[in-house]
Amino acid sequence: MISEAQLRELLDAISATITAHAEELTTLDSAIGDGDHGANMKRGFDAVAAEAAALAGKPLPEALKAIGTKLVMTVGGASGPLYGTMFLTLGKELATAPEDYTSAFRKAVDAVAARGKSAFGQKTMLDVLYPVADALDAGKSKAEILAVANDEVAATKDRKAIRGRASFLGDRSIGHIDPGARSSALIVEAIAGAL
Repeated sequence: MISEAQLRELLDAISATITAHAEELTTLDSAIGDGDHGANMKRGFDAVAAEAAALAGKPLPEALKAIGTKLVMTVGGASGPLYGTMFLTLGKELATAPEDYTSAFRKAVDAVAARGKSAFGQKTMLDVLYPVADALDAGKSKAEILAVANDEVAATKDRKAIRGRASFLGDRSIGHIDPGARSSALIVEAIAGAL
């Protein structure tokens, strides 16, 4: 189980990573969305960081559920409910199977897919999250998981958006990296760096 100190470090790392890349996420979103993904993600994870000490003091499942709730309330747009669902489901799953992180992550990604009515290959955050879940299932190393995440972000450039705001652009969404895929990879990177 992750210790209080490790959880605090994870929360700080995710917040710092999102803050450092907020402008990049906004630029990506400006090309195929409404240009607010970076600001929204920063607002949400700033709110989490502001409560990091209290969150880290909770049992991990309760902390994850609280993070999910906070993200739903503060991120806004489609990303708030989607990232919120991911953390809420992680908390729920780890409450029943405390050491089964791989299965919990897979179920959290499935919950995001259900919430967004989306699937892998539709130019969304799932284009990163499902391959990362597959890499975890396969027992890949941290470096391999990061490579998978970054390769999948790059792969979204050649895909046509089927779901989300970018889908309104049709073929014009091709040639642009998906901002949700990028923010997902950044969170994976922050977690990997902190653990």
